[in-house]
Amino acid sequence: MRPSKTFSTSSNSYSSVYRLIDLAVIFLSLHLAAELYKIPHSHAYSTLALCVSVIFLYLAETFKLYRSWRIGRFTSMLTNVWGCLVGSFLLVLLLVFLLKQTEVFSRVTLVLWFTIALLSSLFWRVAQQLYIKKRRLAGHNIKRVAIIGATASAQDMLTEIRARDELGFSFAGIYENKNRASCFGETYLDVRGDINDAINLARDGRIDILFIALPLKADKRITDILRRLGDTTVDVHFIPDFFISNLIHARIAHVGDIDTLSVFESPYLGAKQWIKRSEDVVFGSIILAIIAIPLLIIAMAIKLTSKGPVLFKQRRYGLGGEEIEVWKFRSMSVMENSDKVVQATKGDSRITPLGRFLRRTSLDELPQFFNVLNGSMSIVGPRPHAVAHNEEYRGLVQFYMLRHKVKPGITGWAQINGWRGETDTLIKMEKRIEFDLQYIKNWSLRLDIKIIFLTIFKGFVNKNAY
Repeated sequence: MRPSKTFSTSSNSYSSVYRLIDLAVIFLSLHLAAELYKIPHSHAYSTLALCVSVIFLYLAETFKLYRSWRIGRFTSMLTNVWGCLVGSFLLVLLLVFLLKQTEVFSRVTLVLWFTIALLSSLFWRVAQQLYIKKRRLAGHNIKRVAIIGATASAQDMLTEIRARDELGFSFAGIYENKNRASCFGETYLDVRGDINDAINLARDGRIDILFIALPLKADKRITDILRRLGDTTVDVHFIPDFFISNLIHARIAHVGDIDTLSVFESPYLGAKQWIKRSEDVVFGSIILAIIAIPLLIIAMAIKLTSKGPVLFKQRRYGLGGEEIEVWKFRSMSVMENSDKVVQATKGDSRITPLGRFLRRTSLDELPQFFNVLNGSMSIVGPRPHAVAHNEEYRGLVQFYMLRHKVKPGITGWAQINGWRGETDTLIKMEKRIEFDLQYIKNWSLRLDIKIIFLTIFKGFVNKNAY
């Protein structure tokens, strides 16, 4: 069984560009307003623009302006843009008033600035939406979707998908265990298979989004479906038969006029993705600069004490179940990436004397900071498991594959809590996954910094590392 490859950050990869455009709009709008009203350049106006920009980005994060709006209303996005701009300008003007600096600024210029910024922000987002629509109609940026449940909600969703090609959905069918066909009004639903077929599509990476259109009273069926989908990285959304805003702690999304409930999604949406990547680049660069000389010393020691390469690559699963290559210092006389998992154990004869020290102190993992800089790993995240290990445990541990909703890390919440080293029992693996999922659910920049500092004091040297 090959890993699911359903998770994609393509819709979020442009979020940094969108932020830069918004910042450019704020500053250029001020410049244009000043030119129109013949106001000379002033550091006071530049400071004001900087304050507006900072507050705007904060509000944009709060209202999730930079998330993917494929499943969402375009009018809601425009409303958020308007709200963020109005809020940022009002807060800055309030600050100017409280500091008694109103005489420094021209009121006409400020009104012109806000008007130009608002119109420009709305205009470029309309242009962006038209461009995305054109690309999707041309067959680009397509998501493969399927529906579980031959219900009236499924009929409504299918109608919406077929009527709106600009959403960029490729429909993979409706799946239900009961009748092979259902009819609602004048619409005939052709059921292409049962629920097992839909779950197999998710496991094989042949669908990206799965909508569950079952009535909430079918809670046992839904629970079983979610349990089995925990072995995949597909995005899962409920189509509730009635709207309850506090049903569970999940994000409400929209496909046209149809409400859906997001269940399995990456925690790094919108600004959070940018924050996480910035954290990796900044901390990774600083740490590599600090450990440059130790890296060189370790490399020379490996070369002098045993035959073979200094570094070796291991095949691992990364974000969305995609296969990546992870770098490590060689600590064994033989390195393999076989289909059979042979974990290092206490007294393992394959480990060299120097390798034993490197593994016990985690120094063998230092080259993974290069993985962090190239974007395949994060400093903090679930530790990457061997490919064969993944295939063994994904069917044994509930929600195992959800750890691939984020990039694997050099250190993680499970590791600093003692769940590191050999997983020779199912219980040990279950505990490790439990802590990995706790991290994903509760991720924050503060938590990452806490894990990094705890790793320095308790994560490097560990009795469970062989």
